[in-house]
Amino acid sequence: MTATRSPRPVRRVLGAVALTGLLLGAAACGGTDEEPDDTARTARDGSQFNDADVEFATQMIPHHAQAVEMVVLAEGRDVDPEIAALMTDIREAQVPEVQTMTEWLTTWGEPVPETGLDHANAGHDGGSHDMEDDEAMGEAMTGMMTSEEMQELREADDAEFEQLWLEMMTEHHEGAVEMAETEVAEGLHPDAVALAESVITSQSAEIEAMEELLG
Repeated sequence: MTATRSPRPVRRVLGAVALTGLLLGAAACGGTDEEPDDTARTARDGSQFNDADVEFATQMIPHHAQAVEMVVLAEGRDVDPEIAALMTDIREAQVPEVQTMTEWLTTWGEPVPETGLDHANAGHDGGSHDMEDDEAMGEAMTGMMTSEEMQELREADDAEFEQLWLEMMTEHHEGAVEMAETEVAEGLHPDAVALAESVITSQSAEIEAMEELLG
């Protein structure tokens, strides 16, 4: 009999953006608004971006990469067709998004985080990727699975794999939606905000589908 996985406490994403442009009131001297620390920067292609955009791309790349790794772990298993279709949708949506966000960070002159996505795309089982790195990232990113949880999923037999995968991916998606909502509220780069809005729409719909499959 398949045991239901208890949800972990939701981790809050620690925002990198501190607003210092506080109004001191009508009696403040001069009465002018100060610029926040998270001011616009200009990329080498002339586009505008800010710290919230950088944080969104930097965190969402490994977040997406782990989701793809979770899809790869289903390869070779007898998976329900509805779940298999969902896995295909996740992989086909998130791999191009990782490539897009990588291009943004490169254009912005920001470092691109390393992930196990190259192994996942090659059809490997992700075992060569250092899952301890993902665990460390999970402490700062809501929805990320720890190395222990990924190992649990990897070692699950077919009878329990589907339910465990759905539970984990639901939590994973919830974290992505939360991160995307922060980008919509605080981001500046139009394309990054648009991608975040797309993540909210698509992954919210997938959460509903997975909850139905979980019953």
